[in-house]
Amino acid sequence: MRRRLRSAALPLHRHSLPQLGIDAVLAALAYLLAYRLRFDAGIPTDYGDLLSATLPYVVAASLLVFTLFGLYDKFWRYAGQRDYVSIVQAVIVATLFVPAFNALFHPVSVPSGRGETTLSVPTGVLVTFFLLTLVFVGGSRFIARTVYERPLSGFKPRPGARRVLIVGAGDGGRLVLREIVRNPDLGLSPVGFVDDDPTKHRMRIDGVRVLGRTDELTRILDEAEPDEVTIAIPSAPGSLRGRVVSACRARGIAVRTLPTVFELLQTGGAVGSFVRQARPVEIEDILGREPVRMELDRVGRYLEGEVVLVTGAGGSIGSELCRQISRVAPRKLILLDHAEDNLFRIQRELEDERHVHPSAMAVVLADCKEGERMREVFAEHRPTVVFHAAAYKHVGLMELNPVEAVRNNAIATRLMARVAGEHGVARFVLVSTDKAVTPATVMGASKALAEYAVEAAQDRWPKTRFAIVRFGNVLGSSGSVVPIFRRQIALGGPLTVTDRRMTRYFMTIPEAVQLVIRAGSLGTGGEIFVLEMGEPVSIWNLAETMIELSGLRPGEDIVIEEVGRRPGEKLDEELFNPYELTQPTPAEKILRAERDRLDPRTVETMFDEVALLVLEGDAAALAAKVSALSELRGIDSHPPSGGSGQVVL
Repeated sequence: MRRRLRSAALPLHRHSLPQLGIDAVLAALAYLLAYRLRFDAGIPTDYGDLLSATLPYVVAASLLVFTLFGLYDKFWRYAGQRDYVSIVQAVIVATLFVPAFNALFHPVSVPSGRGETTLSVPTGVLVTFFLLTLVFVGGSRFIARTVYERPLSGFKPRPGARRVLIVGAGDGGRLVLREIVRNPDLGLSPVGFVDDDPTKHRMRIDGVRVLGRTDELTRILDEAEPDEVTIAIPSAPGSLRGRVVSACRARGIAVRTLPTVFELLQTGGAVGSFVRQARPVEIEDILGREPVRMELDRVGRYLEGEVVLVTGAGGSIGSELCRQISRVAPRKLILLDHAEDNLFRIQRELEDERHVHPSAMAVVLADCKEGERMREVFAEHRPTVVFHAAAYKHVGLMELNPVEAVRNNAIATRLMARVAGEHGVARFVLVSTDKAVTPATVMGASKALAEYAVEAAQDRWPKTRFAIVRFGNVLGSSGSVVPIFRRQIALGGPLTVTDRRMTRYFMTIPEAVQLVIRAGSLGTGGEIFVLEMGEPVSIWNLAETMIELSGLRPGEDIVIEEVGRRPGEKLDEELFNPYELTQPTPAEKILRAERDRLDPRTVETMFDEVALLVLEGDAAALAAKVSALSELRGIDSHPPSGGSGQVVL
């Protein structure tokens, strides 16, 4: 009720004036009928005077109360359950006003044996006025909505309209159906619903029958013969989307899906335009598990009012970090990258979409490997939270350039952690990778060294909360397998898979970024956080699915070739080292890797040796060195014993 009363401070819209006029007539009619029904033999003269004296004030007071309760905040055709609750509350208050006003301001007196007696509004009139006003005011909105919704019995699709089967008979499915009915120009004709709720089976929802469950989809498709299928469950898990796509692709039926709730929040999509926002199903939609989503406003609240620095701000992860962080109102957002084009692109995006005001954003073109430049940036902007996402990640390219891999991924991370500690940064989060687990490549080894550097920084600068976040493969990021497969499909194939047995963990870019932001709030010092990613996905099956999503047939329209593994490429990635214990965290589906930390002096010695080889540019010796260091850690380390044991290299 408090929210409703606050709305009264807002000016009435133009559409409110006709509504006010209609409600005035309805309130007056209800008051008149209440007297007429109470005195069915004719209204006595005295009560007729009471009616005439109070009618204008009752109508005026009713309209004022209705306004206070927000009954004119929207068109009547959009009235919902909460609006009807407000109508009941408003009518109760308006009814109570009648006797109070009559007694205090407009008494009507009549002669009696003891002089004059003040008339009061009869209880029967009050009860009847309440009921009639409730019926008139609530009914007018109900009729407006009913007319606007237009039952399907009166719906006539255009000739040649495409037959649509809607998967999901919940709120999303009903929204799709209503928009189809309201807009014949869409050229769609609903043939039925599919829903797993047994209570809805064979029922009609807004005139359209629920034909069965998703496990009966094969039969339903054969019987209903739709031209296309729309998945109208924004929160549908990937397994359900995958079943629908498989059944439809086998019959050459197009499949579209509504945007996910996350996409709607990201793009500000309007609920009323669901059908137009429906898009083809993509590989991200059938990830094989339900994506992890968090309430950004809640988990990212610690960033509100902070000065946040994002390195690698133009990259796939860094740019999404900037987008999401900008929505939790940091005092200042610092975008740092050494790639000019990428940095310019994310700057313009944030400015154009007004996620962050230009005065609350700093754009820094700089390289994280340059210590003096980083100290200048920290001294000028004084960040309180740092997300270090700058890294080289393409495995094959890093194998050819091991010096740059180690310089950028390991040595630059140690430098950033050191500068953050020296300047008293409150939180520092490193974006790591599952390739840092038992690394078999230079890239993986360089990220393992980066994790050691952050752990050592935590011991040296305990006032800064350092945290590490490990990902699996990120769908859609630059260089990931999905855009590579898409490009190969566009070229007509073949799709190249290194080994038929290869599997990988996958997550979406929004998932990865939410994990990073959440880890920043979970960390108390030096932890390694990992997303619980479900079961690994077969790369061969992923290739087949992507071909099918393109409307083609694997092995016939486009072939898949097995080309053999590259040096150091593993069949299966791991999320935890053998010497790490898996621990739960307060956050759902986020785990913590617990292990004994290396002695900070050992880490310094390790980096001194590596830095010397980088300086000399000895690629072969450097690759051998970092690989040996990573392997030694894995061999000689042991699961954490609860103490602060030291691992000796």
